[in-house]
Amino acid sequence: MIKLLAFDLDGTLTQHKTPISEDYRKLLNSLSKKYKLLIVGAGRCKRIRNQIGDVPIDIIGNYGMEYCKYDSESGRDVMIRSVILPTEKEELLIRAQRLRERFGFFEYYGEPLEFHSSGCVTLPLLGTAAMLEDKLRFDPTREKRRKIYKDVVDAFPEYNVFIGGSSSFDMAPKPFDKLYALEDYLSEHGISESECAYCGDDYGVGGNDESVLHSDVKFIKVDSYLSTGKFLEDYLSNEAN
Repeated sequence: MIKLLAFDLDGTLTQHKTPISEDYRKLLNSLSKKYKLLIVGAGRCKRIRNQIGDVPIDIIGNYGMEYCKYDSESGRDVMIRSVILPTEKEELLIRAQRLRERFGFFEYYGEPLEFHSSGCVTLPLLGTAAMLEDKLRFDPTREKRRKIYKDVVDAFPEYNVFIGGSSSFDMAPKPFDKLYALEDYLSEHGISESECAYCGDDYGVGGNDESVLHSDVKFIKVDSYLSTGKFLEDYLSNEAN
């Protein structure tokens, strides 16, 4: 029997960086009376909470570098973990430049790398200041980035690399990724992988949900966040258990 329902957020419960709908908020609140709920996200816990609203749900952010536990008495998140790791910026910039030269990504706007305070790094192929319309039309099928994905992985061996956004690669310091974070959470709460169901949309090669897909966790593939409601309703009625 499933004890924990875990979710990716962007693309699974809502559009990118937007609040969940009122219908989904009500469904999640109802599910919280039957299951333990968890968001396993790539963004920071604070941003995730702003999107998810007052749903009683624990939040993992930055691939496990952040972890907030929901306190039912206060209705607030309690930060349990916030990992900040150093970054060898000059060395990473050199490696990024080599990749750009190798694959012809010479032109970019803004900075060639984005360094996050946590220690995560983003490699924006069009630069940090590229126009949104340029980013959206650059690689909508991810085909361009999948062709060089292994090369990016090899260039940054101390990071877990994901195809992120519309024109970039996201990198989290090893061992942090969604499976690592989820397994740590399951262990802490005495829940086995067979007692967990995970719902995610980014499960293709290089996707940040891919590691969970290849685990023993029951994985529900989402192709549109608009269809996730059916999955939630099935678990609310226990039809999926």
